[in-house]
Amino acid sequence: MMKMTVLASGSKGNSTVVSTGRTRLLVDAGLSCRELMKRMRFAGEEPESLTAVLITHEHLDHINGLSVLARKLNIPVYFTEATHRAWVRMMMPRTTMTYSKWLETVQAGKQAAKQAKEQAKEQAKQQSQAEASKEEASGPADEDLTEASLEPSLHADDGEPSREEQPTQLQPEPKRANPPDPAYLPVVEYFRSGGGFCIGDIAITPFTTPHDAADPVGFVFEAEGIRMAIATDLGYMPPNVRLAVRRCDVLMIESNHDLEMLRDGPYPWSVKQRVLSRVGHLSNDATAEFLSGEYDGCASYVILAHLSESNNLPELARVTAEQALQGRMNLLANRVLLARQDQPLEPICL
Repeated sequence: MMKMTVLASGSKGNSTVVSTGRTRLLVDAGLSCRELMKRMRFAGEEPESLTAVLITHEHLDHINGLSVLARKLNIPVYFTEATHRAWVRMMMPRTTMTYSKWLETVQAGKQAAKQAKEQAKEQAKQQSQAEASKEEASGPADEDLTEASLEPSLHADDGEPSREEQPTQLQPEPKRANPPDPAYLPVVEYFRSGGGFCIGDIAITPFTTPHDAADPVGFVFEAEGIRMAIATDLGYMPPNVRLAVRRCDVLMIESNHDLEMLRDGPYPWSVKQRVLSRVGHLSNDATAEFLSGEYDGCASYVILAHLSESNNLPELARVTAEQALQGRMNLLANRVLLARQDQPLEPICL
């Protein structure tokens, strides 16, 4: 049996579990670690049984809980090399400053060092004065030692120094703990788009998607004669994606926005241009065009994913896709499902 469980899908976080009886893979970790584990348990998937995490690209809604989850469960994470590097840069940003700001910072540092040096000198001077005053007040040491005063040293245990003679044990200063590396992962594995590989009994074929990220990919998973595909975050359906998702029993495809709602919506014009571009997101109409045209109709389930909360309506996306499928009589058996942002989708088992 092969199973797909969409834990969340949308601009606030994306994550999906693909599993067999032996292997459990988490595709993207766009929610917090706590929320991911909570939703997995709600859907009947034990987080502790995860085999690995696969990342499609480095945008925050796909990697938000990645580092904490991977460290907590001590599991490997699979990236393309470019995506991993981009993720590390995101986790450890480098700040830049103007020359005048840099010069101001350097001067402030020098002034602080000078003040610290003067304070240290003043403290040393005060300490030496205090010691001198103490010596004057105590007077000369008494040279006449009584027999009683010598007794402790005369009757001390052999080889055992008296309490006054015992050396002082200097305790080493505790080492300051280095701040945790936010980009640390237990194990990192690289793959290349177009190069198939296996994790457990699941064969995985990554394919390049057109999106504004370092090296974005989608995935086809195959086990026990079942094929499942995840193709989201793409500005259009290029030939390689259309070819990759053929013969799939489950197709998870993006249906991000309604064109009119996006154009009239609250986003700044620059964001609208990005979403509408060929490295943005698929609209309802673009998804419907694919479903009514080059889609081969093999999927028992078509999951509409990454729906925008501001520029789409779930029923609008569903109706648009169903109308595209109804235009082809051989596709009437395809069941259209909607992946949600706020709760997991019912697991699909084949």
